[in-house]
Amino acid sequence: MGPVQTTAQHPAKMPPAQLSRPALRWVAVVLSLYLLISAVSIIGRGFSSLGGNQAEQLFAFAQNPLVGLAVGVLATVLIQSSTTTTAITVAAVGSGALDIGQAIPIIMGANVGTTVTCTFVALGFAGNVTEFRRALAASTIHDFYNLLALLVLFPLEVAFHPLQRLSEALTAAPYGTVAPDPSDFNLIRAATRPLVNGVTTLTGSAGGGTLSAALTIVVGVGLIFAAVRWLSHQLKVLMVGRTREVLLRAVEGSPAKAIGVGAGVTIVTQSSTVTNSVLVPLVGAGTITPAQLYPVTVGANLGTTLTALLAAFAVTGPDAVFGLQAAFVHVGYNVVAMVIIFVIPLLRPVPLRLASGLGNLVAERRWLLAVYLVATFIVLPGVLILLGALGVLT
Repeated sequence: MGPVQTTAQHPAKMPPAQLSRPALRWVAVVLSLYLLISAVSIIGRGFSSLGGNQAEQLFAFAQNPLVGLAVGVLATVLIQSSTTTTAITVAAVGSGALDIGQAIPIIMGANVGTTVTCTFVALGFAGNVTEFRRALAASTIHDFYNLLALLVLFPLEVAFHPLQRLSEALTAAPYGTVAPDPSDFNLIRAATRPLVNGVTTLTGSAGGGTLSAALTIVVGVGLIFAAVRWLSHQLKVLMVGRTREVLLRAVEGSPAKAIGVGAGVTIVTQSSTVTNSVLVPLVGAGTITPAQLYPVTVGANLGTTLTALLAAFAVTGPDAVFGLQAAFVHVGYNVVAMVIIFVIPLLRPVPLRLASGLGNLVAERRWLLAVYLVATFIVLPGVLILLGALGVLT
């Protein structure tokens, strides 16, 4: 009797549904990006429909830079997606509801808020003190890197506005001294217009005016959240296994290679948390060191900037160019942070030392981890937002 012919031995005989599954997932990725970019434009339409005074009142409490910073941190902690927070901010700026000066602290805060989830991965090693110490040090490098970037760049931005000036230059560079509406000559607007028009027509049937505008904003935010989740899920499934292999090769190379791979994997998976979380268990197990993870974390920060930049081209209206500028703020902030903290040797070891110090403390006193997370990412931002809402911080 001849050998049994199996499906595994003959992929050509696999059921059509199985053969097309990866292709369907890539279609889902494209649709997710389309939905995300359209959602940004939908939010912009909603803010524009509110009118200048009403739209500005929504963000009036965030005029103080500290309050704006707190909004970015807490919003990102709650939804666990800096892409979502940044995309909403880009839409608000592009519609004229939020000025670029108010948006910059929110974008900075979003960078900090996205780091929390990775810390929970380290809890899987809580049963072993040595492994827990290593895993926690690895998972909080991202925290301390972003916090240090904030401590350095936030005061400079408030005092001298370097990111605002840099983003203005980047926005205007391709067009001359005055950048036009980026939506006037790009295919993204044309591609997304049918869905955007359909949604805004539907929400407009709610009676018009403030109610319809608010409904448009809510629908847009919901679509961004759904699109980012769906996109991240599809890409994680497509990249499972391969992601770990690529990252492991990266940490064995030069820091520049690790930064590049960290950025690339984050662009592909649409999640800096995924990039870091893949490697944290390996640090806990002793396979790699926190120092090897560090440049990957730096690269992951860079990788989070692409989606909002693409989405900025879907924003329409006379203030759309400022939405593009807000996206460039996100890019510029992460590039400048990398240069100051990682490329220049003076500050490079600081995040690693702080993360290792926290790992040593928490390994012996587990309750300190809860205090650190709640105080840094919930209580402090919450208090600042409350003070802003009460008018104490204006």
